[in-house]
Amino acid sequence: MKVVVTGASGYMGRYVVKELLNRGHEVTAVDLHYKEVDTRAAFSDVSIFSGDKDIFMKLGQPDLCIHLAWRDGFIHNSPKHMEDLSKHFTFLYDMIKGGCRRIAVMGTMHEIGYWEGKVDAETPCRPLSQYGVAKNALRQSLLLLQEKENVNLYWLRAFYITGNDERNSSIFTKLIEAAEDGKEFFPFTSGKNQYDFIDIRELARRIVAASTQDEYTGIINVCSGKPVSLKDKVESFIREKGYQIRLDYGAFPDRPYDSPVIYGDSTIIDRIIRKQEEESTADEVHR
Repeated sequence: MKVVVTGASGYMGRYVVKELLNRGHEVTAVDLHYKEVDTRAAFSDVSIFSGDKDIFMKLGQPDLCIHLAWRDGFIHNSPKHMEDLSKHFTFLYDMIKGGCRRIAVMGTMHEIGYWEGKVDAETPCRPLSQYGVAKNALRQSLLLLQEKENVNLYWLRAFYITGNDERNSSIFTKLIEAAEDGKEFFPFTSGKNQYDFIDIRELARRIVAASTQDEYTGIINVCSGKPVSLKDKVESFIREKGYQIRLDYGAFPDRPYDSPVIYGDSTIIDRIIRKQEEESTADEVHR
């Protein structure tokens, strides 16, 4: 399959490109630079925000577009989220109108806002940040467009991503910085909140699995489906890294707008993964 990946050198993009290539797909990477992007991919200097109606042709008429590009993804109230919203829609609209029949777009738990418990495709969205508002609006617009166009739309909703922590702005990033600065204690909350954590490599595997099948479209949670307390996850991270730093529990109060527990329903992605693994095993047997 010919695949275009936007945001190819970003936090998720490099892993998605590598996973696609390892599965035998032909990949065109699109970004402002290509540092650390697998060199087996082709690189394109086409601007996805150019407004060019022929962008599908200029990107090589791909079978699938995985749209990961997003400015200020770690700055949730940046004005750029709403500033860029129409540009994202225009790019994807022109890709669909040009003939791209598979569009996968990265969603986020921040579309949901405050919610307690499991999140599925029917969970109401009340976003509490500019990032969440923009993603939610793009999702709604694309789902309406899907009703009129012959296109498979995959809205891939991620939750709490770990791994390659030096390149994001999570609590794990701040913990690494504190440990490397020789700090003895790290100020912390109670750590009781439970989240759906997934390693960036496993996330890439799930993004590619969801995007390259036809049975399920619409909202697909590319998550673990397992709530884990922040305390347990951070303590485990400290042990794995061999850090001597200790958590100062209660130094920060628990924020009232953080859900006590939020995690994704992984039923669909688990089915997709299981089916693809079974097909792969069957292929090996018949070779």
